Amino acid sequence: MIKQLLSTKINEGQVNIALLLLRLAVGVLMAHHGYQKLTSFSEIEPKFMEFMGLSKGVSLGLAISAEFVCSVLLVIGWATRFVLIPLIITMLVAVFKAHGGDILGNGETAFLYLAAYIVLLITGSGKWSADHFLIKK
Repeated sequence: MIKQLLSTKINEGQVNIALLLLRLAVGVLMAHHGYQKLTSFSEIEPKFMEFMGLSKGVSLGLAISAEFVCSVLLVIGWATRFVLIPLIITMLVAVFKAHGGDILGNGETAFLYLAAYIVLLITGSGKWSADHFLIKK
């Protein structure tokens, strides 16, 4: 038992289950966050930040698209690396613009999402995903 806990050996099945759990966790949690923004659009818009010359409404719409739509696709595992790009950009903006790079304070959650998204960008979606079943890698 101790040898198993201390072992550094991994197999493909463990990696695929870990990727599925990571996709489900960050995808469901971020989709919920995006859905809250979607259902409260009119209340959030006046307080939302303008970014790169985009109006508050456009910036909020882009954030909702990434946080809700891309997260749902991430959960399914469809076009995973493509849907991670808007999510990574959104979290970069959240960490460095909205929270001023404060990764040990208010920006901590956004930074954790960013780290998970980068891991998934590097690894891909894994075997238990729509990508795998549609492309048959």
